[in-house]
Amino acid sequence: MVRRRRGLSLDVVAGLAGITKTYLSMLELGQRGFNRRGLLEDLADALACSVADLTGQPYLLTPDRATADALACLPSISLALHDCTLKDVPDVPARPVAELARMAAQANVHCDQARYQLAGRDLGTVLTELQVHAVAGDLDTRRTALVALVEACRVAFGVTKNLGHPEVAAHAARRGWDAARQHGDADLIGFASWYRTVALMRVGARHRASMTLASAIAELEPQIDPGAQSTLATESYGLLHLTSALHAGRAGNAGAAADHLAEARRIADRTGERNTLLSHFGPANVTAWNLNVAVELGNGPSAAERLHASGPVLDALGSAERRAALHMDLARGWAQAEGAHDAEAIRHLDAADRIAPTRIRNDPIARDLVVLLVRRATRRVWELDSLRNRFGIGGQGPRKVDS
Repeated sequence: MVRRRRGLSLDVVAGLAGITKTYLSMLELGQRGFNRRGLLEDLADALACSVADLTGQPYLLTPDRATADALACLPSISLALHDCTLKDVPDVPARPVAELARMAAQANVHCDQARYQLAGRDLGTVLTELQVHAVAGDLDTRRTALVALVEACRVAFGVTKNLGHPEVAAHAARRGWDAARQHGDADLIGFASWYRTVALMRVGARHRASMTLASAIAELEPQIDPGAQSTLATESYGLLHLTSALHAGRAGNAGAAADHLAEARRIADRTGERNTLLSHFGPANVTAWNLNVAVELGNGPSAAERLHASGPVLDALGSAERRAALHMDLARGWAQAEGAHDAEAIRHLDAADRIAPTRIRNDPIARDLVVLLVRRATRRVWELDSLRNRFGIGGQGPRKVDS
């Protein structure tokens, strides 16, 4: 519909997106699925629309009660971001800054465990009150509030992104980045720059993401010290390289992706497993990101096989979000084998959904993967039927699953 409204032919859009006319036609007809986020970004750019225009997010029908409860938190989060700036805030009372900082940290724990309905509860008022302190408090109060605001905005970004509201997520990430820069601490700026670039990538803002990544890496490089008492700068530096690798992978630049992954691995080998502000940087997460990048480059099956052979990476990831994301990427990777490993894809997608259902059921790539697996199957598979029901995706189709 978008292509026709733009008056563009299949040939033109396919050329702009870097795919064949036949493949684009199959995508439009629902005969092929969107397994790579980079492909969504390429098509959105070719069609001059947003990624959300193609995914249909946010979804009108919520798949479960937890999602409905989490979505109920969004209006207050959005209001806190629109009604306040770091120069002007409404005249409202604010709880003590130490209490608000504790609430932001607890919300971060909930978000890390994919409990978005708990993470988002009262988050809007926490954001507002922290901004009140950041503007109207004394010097020490302002600095404490800014640190807590960076963490609270990280939570707001995570909750809204994973519920299918990438524009709100980008707004939250920008506010956190602004708070970090106002505070002036390089460690904090690096951390906020990391999640801001992820937000920019989710809305398809590739140029701005590239600029932010390059600038943040250059600013942080002199600060990295794996032996320091606080390793937030070093962890953020590693995360920025991981994000740069993913950014390059989505653009099809395998060489740049490999270089960034190698640098992240070098840093992770020196830091070991770290988790400042629940950022989860370390060898295990580098391995997980390697798989994500490989899937974006179309090398999913071989990368999934290597990860399976390398040992229990999941045991080192204490985060429900990260474990679900790894299972999701394993499902995407096996699905790229064109049906030869659909049984493994179904198993990992089912595991991802059981670990973090709210996140997975609101992910357009996961939803498209369910449709693809249903379409390719020619015999009844209970787990696949269950996934279709849990995602609220109707329709029957030919079924074939190789065991």
